[in-house]
Amino acid sequence: MPPSRGSNGVEGRGRPKLSSIPGLWRGTFAPEYLGFAILLFLYLMMVFFVEPFHRMFSISDLNISYPHADVQRVPVTLNFVYSLFLPLAILVLYNLLTHATPHKHESTYLPLLISLVLTSFITDLIKNAVGRPRPDLLARCKPLPSTSPSTLVTIAVCTETDHHLLHDGWRSFPSGHSSFAFAGLGFLSFFLAGQLRIFRHAYGGRDLSRSLLCIAPLLGAAMIAISRCEDYRHDVYDVCVGSLLGVSIAYWSYRRHWPHLSSKECDEPYPRPGAVTQQGWNRIRDEESGVAGLHDVGSEMPELR
Repeated sequence: MPPSRGSNGVEGRGRPKLSSIPGLWRGTFAPEYLGFAILLFLYLMMVFFVEPFHRMFSISDLNISYPHADVQRVPVTLNFVYSLFLPLAILVLYNLLTHATPHKHESTYLPLLISLVLTSFITDLIKNAVGRPRPDLLARCKPLPSTSPSTLVTIAVCTETDHHLLHDGWRSFPSGHSSFAFAGLGFLSFFLAGQLRIFRHAYGGRDLSRSLLCIAPLLGAAMIAISRCEDYRHDVYDVCVGSLLGVSIAYWSYRRHWPHLSSKECDEPYPRPGAVTQQGWNRIRDEESGVAGLHDVGSEMPELR
């Protein structure tokens, strides 16, 4: 009798028994969830208890003399909507419409959340360590009238009483809005590229409409990043580094659960933890190492005719 197959064509034999703790650890995403919980806890601790390094500054520095925008084009709440809730809603809707397996659902939402939280953690860690003044620092600081314009001064000359408003003035590098936007919308872009197979020439690789659909989330993230320069919260350097950080972590998180975008199985996640892989998934690893490149070209020729 042939062995039973689970979701995604993975053979059922060899699956760890989940009745024991070691089996649960090896056969589910339990390590991922534990790591995610620890990462989220560390991030929240940093947000509430860690203050940035306060780099010295000069009140005659024009680079930090921009006005403070009380109304932001994309406030934090809207950034959560655009970069977390909107991508999550699109992913859920897509998986429901395509009748995705439970494993595919989990392999979609978990790496998205990891991408966002890990990006936020690394971004704030760098922000607090670098302590770079924002372009609107002087408007936040409100230095004493007697402050000398020809010497470097510290936070001691500031008269602003709002603790968060003042200390946040030293969290310019890198841009948190930019990194968060590209972590969420960038992940959505990678997911759509895999599902629509835009890098598989035999399928959707020559369909410009599919490609534009996948680029749209990246354009949205870019507009969020640009708004940070318009609000004088960051300069171009902060925004570019933050964007690169976010999209890099998004791709890293995506590839931990999904094959590369030119793979034949790019629309299906890797098998569940502890599952016995079959020949098709072994071939994916061969493709990623370049071993089966010539075989893939030959196998696509009938489809191109």
